[in-house]
Amino acid sequence: MSTRKRDEPDVARITSAPEPLAEDVARRQKRYLVQMGIRIVCFALSVLTWNHVPRWASIVLIVGAVVLPYVAVIFANAGRERRDEDTTFIDPREIGPGTGAPRGLGGGR
Repeated sequence: MSTRKRDEPDVARITSAPEPLAEDVARRQKRYLVQMGIRIVCFALSVLTWNHVPRWASIVLIVGAVVLPYVAVIFANAGRERRDEDTTFIDPREIGPGTGAPRGLGGGR
């Protein structure tokens, strides 16, 4: 037997509550800064190793330094994750055959 009144709203469960916005933003900022740090390391290594390792290795580091900002921005702007629940806002209704007589295109009888 439930002791809750019928007019009280449903209470959200803590396990289904979304992550707080501040924590979400902080997590995305941290990920972005780590990726930009990796970019700086790639660029610095490509400059320092240009004449000391095979050219293709330095070029791979340069490509990494060029591609990482794009990937970092995509991940940073990914936003909040979706819920696993189905959030249908529209109740589908089945339309019956109707009770009136069929009408023509003009709508007149």
